[in-house]
Amino acid sequence: MAHFIELTAADGFKFAAWEARPAGTPKAAVVVLQEIFGVNAHIRAVVEGYAAMGYLAVAPATFHRLQPGIELGYTPADITAGAALKAAVEALPAPGVQQDIQAAVDYAARAGKVGVVGYCWGGLLAWRAACLLSGVSAAVVYYGGGMTLPAEIARQPRCPVLAHFAQTDQSIPLEGVAALRQAHPEVEVQMYAATHGFNCDHRGAYDAACAALARERTLAFFARHLA
Repeated sequence: MAHFIELTAADGFKFAAWEARPAGTPKAAVVVLQEIFGVNAHIRAVVEGYAAMGYLAVAPATFHRLQPGIELGYTPADITAGAALKAAVEALPAPGVQQDIQAAVDYAARAGKVGVVGYCWGGLLAWRAACLLSGVSAAVVYYGGGMTLPAEIARQPRCPVLAHFAQTDQSIPLEGVAALRQAHPEVEVQMYAATHGFNCDHRGAYDAACAALARERTLAFFARHLA
């Protein structure tokens, strides 16, 4: 069963999160971090997909501090709106939305070890979670926007990290991926013959074969580190 729940951050702020539970006892937990389009139908489906694999899965609404109930599509207007919301969240005083992600991790920990997976902006947030938050046992980044910038590369992950990148991603230059690899040989980097957003079956960039391979690798990674 999947539904919205309410979580509370350390500063007392209450926000929504989409939760899905497996049929039986969860084997571990996965926190899913949204793109710039909110906890929309695609992200909810991703959460439910992890639940189907035996995980307690939860996606915190990381736009809630600015505006609750954001659910965008993938039109140019939606992209503009989502980018503006992302910029506003990134401009919040520290710790900003990281405390909401920490609250989601703490909540999910009732099921055991917690992995974090994020897509696009959520990928960047997943990288930060691996470096800054407590209770994260593994992190998976899908084409994390901004992750390959020097300030982010300078961070040090506290848990194993798997990063999926696309070879023709116009927003993440290959030089940045190379710099990340050089600075962090401990990070498992996988490249795909695809473009940004290849995991999202609601977008024109969707690549079924690459998405399936990345999912297979992600599930194997979580199986290793969340057992």
